[in-house]
Amino acid sequence: MSQGYKHNHYVPVWYQKRFLRNGQGKQWYLDLHPENRADNGHTYPRRAILHWGPTSCFAQDDLYTTKWGSFENRDIEKFFFGHLDNSAPSALEHFADFEFNSRSHDAFNTLVPYMSVQKLRTPKGLGWLRSFLGGTDKNETLVQMQQIQNIFCNIWGEAVWQIADASQSPTKFIISDHPVVTYNRDCYPASKWCLGFNDPDIRMVATHTYFPLSPDKVLILTNLAWVRDPFQNPQKLRPNPKFFRQAALFNFLDIQHHRFLSEEEVVEVNYITKKSALRYIAAQEREWLFPESRLRSTHWRKLGDGYLLMPDPRHVHGGGTTFVGFEDGRSDSWDAYGRKPWQGGYEDKKLEEHEWKTMQIFKAEWAAEYGPEYRGVKLEFGDRGIRRSMGAEYHQSECRKDKEYRKLPGERARRRRLKRDRSGLKN
Repeated sequence: MSQGYKHNHYVPVWYQKRFLRNGQGKQWYLDLHPENRADNGHTYPRRAILHWGPTSCFAQDDLYTTKWGSFENRDIEKFFFGHLDNSAPSALEHFADFEFNSRSHDAFNTLVPYMSVQKLRTPKGLGWLRSFLGGTDKNETLVQMQQIQNIFCNIWGEAVWQIADASQSPTKFIISDHPVVTYNRDCYPASKWCLGFNDPDIRMVATHTYFPLSPDKVLILTNLAWVRDPFQNPQKLRPNPKFFRQAALFNFLDIQHHRFLSEEEVVEVNYITKKSALRYIAAQEREWLFPESRLRSTHWRKLGDGYLLMPDPRHVHGGGTTFVGFEDGRSDSWDAYGRKPWQGGYEDKKLEEHEWKTMQIFKAEWAAEYGPEYRGVKLEFGDRGIRRSMGAEYHQSECRKDKEYRKLPGERARRRRLKRDRSGLKN
């Protein structure tokens, strides 16, 4: 049997190379749990910090090899991942330098399935899948991975998309052995949600998913229900949380981009990346491997309450039902959470009214906190133009509303708790 396709990169070499500077052949690679080695009766840990090229990093022999008796099969690496790794680079490049054009639809349909598989193909992802399936053997886990490869796609397709930019920060994004990262402010690293191979469930309303696209760009996906109501239980499941179903139609005009992160924010993102890794992280610069040493606070909840990953709610609207007509006279529709007219909860008026109220409170609070300039912009329908500010008059109106909202029952207490949690984190 040929030894080709034996050394399996669960974080592809092409993806790692995106995070190197031009002319840089090696990256700094940190082993978070170095093994002990024995030599002449002495035991000592292996070096934790290495300076290696991408071909040596994030790889494991026979990770994807299936064995049936004495026969070894490496077709998963050769064909399944080979196809994905050939098609994904151009999709990542499109969103890293996002402009809505004729290529956007194909790039979206490539990137989202790729991210779903990337989350499953790592040692952490395979460990989670094995546990999820009830402790099946390696062969069965690899077969099931291919069958459920799109498990996360419809949830992400209904999220609020944001492309954040680190180009104004001296520190850039690092990557890990599990590069599709999830963060929920109520699921701290030592909680049951994050132990072992676990990640916070992407269906929890407050769970953000992010995926670094390059040293300067990161794609952040936030559940729509969390942006509309960030005052609810963060561990509550979002509306219509079923994995395998048809998703609502995606609107490229709603993508928020040109949000420039401060260095503190980039380091906070890197800290989450490190705490979510199973064993390895990598960076252009050695000091970037230790984000915790550069933060004023590593309190897990404060990172979320500081709205680190939250998109600008002023770009988010209510409703969201989409109607489609076909040439043969048929029609179809989905609400914002992917529910069809015959499903329970479709256009839930009670939920819509509740979300409308909480969304207005949040938008006013956000405007008072961050000022009239948008933290991220989106395309305006029709003219493809971009507005970077809500305008002084509109901003003052929102600030006045915020003062009135503060008088609502329980609102002052919530603001005091929020202020206490966020002390020292505001830029």
